[in-house]
Amino acid sequence: MMTMKNIKQSLLMHLNQEQQNAVITDSQYTLVLAGAGSGKTRVLVHRIAWLCLEKRYPANSIFAVTFTNKAAAEMQERIQDLIGEAHFNGMWVGTFHGLAHRLLRIFAKQAGLPTNFQLIDNDDQNRLVKRIFKERKIDEKQWSSKECVAFISTQKENGLRPHDIAIDDPKSAMWQKIYVDYQAICDRVGYVDFSEIILRTYELLKNNHEVLDYCHRRFSNILVDEFQDTNHIQFQLVKTLAGNTSNVMIVGDDDQSIYSWRGANADNLQLFINDYPDTEIIRLEQNYRSSGNILEVANQLITHNKNRLGKNLWTESEQGEQISVYVGFNDIDEARFVIGQIKKLHEEGVNYKDCAILYRNNAQSRLLEDTLLQSAIAYQIYGSIRFYERQEVKLALAYLRLLHDHNNDNAFELVVNTPSRGVGDVTLNKIRLMARQQNQSLWQTTIQLIGMKAIAARQCSGLARFIELIQSIYDDVESLPFYQQLERIVKISGIYDMYEQEAGIKGQSRLENLDELISAAQQFYQQHSKANPIMESIDGENNGTLDVLESFLAYTSLEGKESKKESDSVQLMTLHSAKGLEFDHVFIVGLEEGLFPAQRSIPDVQKMEEERRLAYVGITRARKHLTLSLSEIRRLYGKEERNLPSRFLAELPEALLHDLSYRGGINFSTTPMDEENQEDISGNQKNDEFIHQRKASFIKSQSENQGYVLGRKVLHKRFGEGTIIHLDGEGEHRRVQIAFVNEGIKWLVIKLANLTLM
Repeated sequence: MMTMKNIKQSLLMHLNQEQQNAVITDSQYTLVLAGAGSGKTRVLVHRIAWLCLEKRYPANSIFAVTFTNKAAAEMQERIQDLIGEAHFNGMWVGTFHGLAHRLLRIFAKQAGLPTNFQLIDNDDQNRLVKRIFKERKIDEKQWSSKECVAFISTQKENGLRPHDIAIDDPKSAMWQKIYVDYQAICDRVGYVDFSEIILRTYELLKNNHEVLDYCHRRFSNILVDEFQDTNHIQFQLVKTLAGNTSNVMIVGDDDQSIYSWRGANADNLQLFINDYPDTEIIRLEQNYRSSGNILEVANQLITHNKNRLGKNLWTESEQGEQISVYVGFNDIDEARFVIGQIKKLHEEGVNYKDCAILYRNNAQSRLLEDTLLQSAIAYQIYGSIRFYERQEVKLALAYLRLLHDHNNDNAFELVVNTPSRGVGDVTLNKIRLMARQQNQSLWQTTIQLIGMKAIAARQCSGLARFIELIQSIYDDVESLPFYQQLERIVKISGIYDMYEQEAGIKGQSRLENLDELISAAQQFYQQHSKANPIMESIDGENNGTLDVLESFLAYTSLEGKESKKESDSVQLMTLHSAKGLEFDHVFIVGLEEGLFPAQRSIPDVQKMEEERRLAYVGITRARKHLTLSLSEIRRLYGKEERNLPSRFLAELPEALLHDLSYRGGINFSTTPMDEENQEDISGNQKNDEFIHQRKASFIKSQSENQGYVLGRKVLHKRFGEGTIIHLDGEGEHRRVQIAFVNEGIKWLVIKLANLTLM
């Protein structure tokens, strides 16, 4: 049997001194400032194990929060491996939304919610707002429903109800009115959107002392990962939940705060220190991921940010290779170079999946995808549409929701005319209007209107068939497990036949996704029907569990993960999507002013610092080798641009950069400046010397080319539209290689081809 001394030794084994300090600290408030690749998940897991095994806290005293479902699942698995399932049972480990959802399920009545309240996603919100637009006769061409949804979500993230909002312009006044109507409908029918989950939980704790006292007694240890990504209401929720008695450990890195556009506030790290002056700060600076040169480049770049708590990453690993830099003639040349390097690595034995291409904007992926396809290299775009957000999956789940809750208006609207039953907007508007007047659901109103024969015969027939369909399906599947119900629904409802008739690979993909949904439902049912209760009652007993079907529907809304792709493929993703990932070989493309950093960020000091943090995140994804690339000419959004190199290149140590451009296309030297004349490194000014040198290196006249340049669109009378991908020769013998849309790749002599420039 393992002694307490052995337990202590095993928990601290293989941890560096700073990691050990974070695991064993007795401070009530602790900030672990964890640099990229410094082993913060390991520290959190061992800290929780230490609290349970060494400090003897019960498992149900632990409330551990992280930001993604993937991270939460990994943390749960690692904790169980370390302390055993018996010590883990009762522990709350999950995302902010997942754990707040659990609290609301337990205390639904106290929160003013029905026990079967339903989570709604962004699409559901948008449909609801559009419905309000129609009822208020608001012109959707002048007012954006998506903008209104974003406004409502932002207010909730700031902890504001409609009466709390300061109105300073006509648009805010309009959105406030919609917010009032929107929330009234949600409260009436029991809808809870993602922002509402956190706000409603915070209000529950603030307004109900019994619930707050229960949480204070139970959750004596609160741990929050990625604290730099918390927004205002999440921070307030943590403070309220902690009270004055809980031990609170927050883990974060202000240098990796890159989500201000979705409400995250990096200042929350500093605000935590201000609110709790006795906070112990522990810095994790030893990096276990990247080579020394990659870390040195990252460190030097981020020092140009002024507003940071400060740390310096280091490693015991070797210095590694220099950072490669490539300047392409244009974006086609840049893409070819990057894919060529990846191909070369693969020939040397590197797996494609160990190579990642990172870019600032999604639009940059198109040319990279085209080049990969031409090279017959498999690739995956990371962060694409999640499985449970795909059209066909949402449709099948909506049928399932409506089957078990006829009064679910969002599900009703989604499926009532899919497949088509001749029920158009005019009929639906009539149903919506009467439902509002009668204060009842769309389902109830539809039955009433059919009975009154208050709808045109064709539409009445379609609605009647729909009502009968749902009722007959229910009678047919009521006694079956819900995954079998889902399988029958997909076939009987007609949606399987509908997608079967959809031409091409898209229709086939939809059918495969429906099959995968049924498999996912079966797996969930088998995992949760006999064990692992999803919810607990107030007294901690497992007699207040959610129904398995209800749990599955909540899971698909709240915790659906991306479908797995196991093939060896190059990883493409935005820099934002790359956070939390790591690869042996990283290529960051498009390092040009106006692209990265983004043009809209350049005039704003804080936004420029976030752009620099984004570059820092990208650089620290690389384990072994990092390549930075840009192009002299770039065609994006249908417009050809000549951009200057990104200022971030001038902020990197010249000695660690290796220029791979064919013409020695970049000069890294800069003119040192004394402190008195130091440039404003906030981002409002560029390094003039660097820009001057780069202008001289690649802004050249194109007159000799007569407009025939790489990437230029052309039109041929016989072959149609194409793109110039190569140039060769001079004078009368000058040729162009063109990739035609419908005729493939061809070489043509310019003088004879009679091409039209587009």
